[in-house]
Amino acid sequence: MIEFFDREGRPTAFCDDGRAIYHWDGRPAAIIDDDRVFAYSGRFVGWFSDGWISDAAGGRLLYEFDAVGGPAKPPRAARTAKGQRGAKPPQGAREAVPAHPGPSSAWSETAFSGLV
Repeated sequence: MIEFFDREGRPTAFCDDGRAIYHWDGRPAAIIDDDRVFAYSGRFVGWFSDGWISDAAGGRLLYEFDAVGGPAKPPRAARTAKGQRGAKPPQGAREAVPAHPGPSSAWSETAFSGLV
């Protein structure tokens, strides 16, 4: 299982199968397709690379424990019990994917929950 943490070190999302991302409370959030991340609505969220989920402009949204590069990772907060996985909604038509930006060492101005 991959656990994702936000810029404050709070457990924010998890992925049990390498594809479906859930909010920490168990609500379905997004799908990983190769290195691209899409909300179930089809909205392009960003990129998954080197243990980071980045927004479309390259700003870092979430990190996993062994993420490489990027901004300084805060100490991880104590984990609460994650929620039960909710039923996955149908997937919408996917948005076009923009050109992949270069690696960023900055946090995104947007929270992950604001994109999915």
